[in-house]
Amino acid sequence: MSSAVIADPDTYVTGVPYDLLARLRRETPVTRIGDFWAVLRHSDVRHVLRTPAVFSSQLGGTQIRDPASAEDLRYVRRMMLNMDPPEHGRLRGLLTKAFTPRAVGRIAERIEGWAHDLVAAVADRGECDFAKDIAADLPLLTLAEVFGVPEQDRRLMFDWSNRVIGFQDAEYAVSATVKADDVTDLARAALAVRPEPGPDGRMPDPRSRAGMPDLYAYAHALGEHKREHPGDDVMSNLMQHVDDDGGRVSIEEFENLFWLFSVAGNETLRNGLPGGMAALLAHPEQYRKLLDDRSLLPGAVEEMLRWHTPVMHFRRTATQDTRLSDVDIKAGDKVVVWFSSANRDETVFPDPDVFDVTRAPSEHLTFGHGPHFCLGSHLARMQVRALFAAVFDQLGEVRLAGEPRRLRSNFQNGLKSLPIRWD
Repeated sequence: MSSAVIADPDTYVTGVPYDLLARLRRETPVTRIGDFWAVLRHSDVRHVLRTPAVFSSQLGGTQIRDPASAEDLRYVRRMMLNMDPPEHGRLRGLLTKAFTPRAVGRIAERIEGWAHDLVAAVADRGECDFAKDIAADLPLLTLAEVFGVPEQDRRLMFDWSNRVIGFQDAEYAVSATVKADDVTDLARAALAVRPEPGPDGRMPDPRSRAGMPDLYAYAHALGEHKREHPGDDVMSNLMQHVDDDGGRVSIEEFENLFWLFSVAGNETLRNGLPGGMAALLAHPEQYRKLLDDRSLLPGAVEEMLRWHTPVMHFRRTATQDTRLSDVDIKAGDKVVVWFSSANRDETVFPDPDVFDVTRAPSEHLTFGHGPHFCLGSHLARMQVRALFAAVFDQLGEVRLAGEPRRLRSNFQNGLKSLPIRWD
């Protein structure tokens, strides 16, 4: 099998090519694929992520595909995800301070209640689509709480993340499930500028500002509202904060943070939750261990995140000539770290293809490493624990009820549909 299939989104409709990744990891752990270097070994991935002076997020952004124009590149560089120190540290520091213990405590209390209610809503049916009916809404509810977004507007984030993350998937690229009658005036104004597919059926590039006018219209209005009418949410804290130099988060910075959270923060967990369930369904003896001993759940969550890694890769760009695993990399080269491979590195994880809820705590890289380590990792873990606890409590053991459908994407390890049933 050619190494090129790793970059082909069609590959992932049937699953992640773990056997190929394992062979390449052993034979050529830094391997050339198309116009980039794929970094497959755990130690090399960690090195790249913790060395931003050599492997930049800002030079070319963090996606394999180059931005289409110089203006698009300037646009992505304004997002925290695509910043290098010191700009990255300033914005991340402000955001970290906004996650006050009080704000996080309020979110934590509500997550358990939402998880319980989502499962209770389907409990009497005997079957449901876990991906659509249960997993999709919990990250949306949590992010709506972080931003102080009215609950009826939360499905906007569902469509936005579909369009951005699913741009390689014909179904998700045109996602438009929200109707104007169901949302606030703020959201109606945004829906008025939602783009439509062109004559060729394609949407404008969602990784450009012009491709997401509805998201930015909503974010701009919300940011101004939070500055003038702050609530108890994290983003109100952020918009009120003044740093040591008298600086504040600008409305433009708020817009870009809103993009990052409502897309990346939503989609990662929305795929991680069905991924965890898929792992349990494929290993019923592990499922029963958790039913019998809930103390295993925190460790099981880490194993779910390792075994079904939601974000499969991120790009960096070399700022100088360097070497990685005896491979010469030139300044300007694309360097793509492959989490799906690193999280199954046999030198770090014994029997890496085995799903084991009793596995000792591990250094999986699902939330990244170094200065860009995921700010929302604590909230993500909280949601996974709460949702599976609710499933175990209310549904008991569930079984697969149909064929899962996977997202056509080489970036997100996505499950669009996961039918389950229970007695």
